[in-house]
Amino acid sequence: MAKQCEICGKTPAFGRTISHAHNVRSRRFEPNLQRVRALINGSVRRIRVCTRCIRSNRVVKAA
Repeated sequence: MAKQCEICGKTPAFGRTISHAHNVRSRRFEPNLQRVRALINGSVRRIRVCTRCIRSNRVVKAA
């Protein structure tokens, strides 16, 4: 299962960690995904959604 938001498609971003001794290594910035019961096309489904989509009301939560 991919670490991807099912609404906006946000995926992990890549960057570098640099220590004080200037040792450089790769790292990943993971999206903050939550499992949410949402209304999609009139039915209730569990989807993995990033918190930005939840806060901006792109997801209609099921009761």
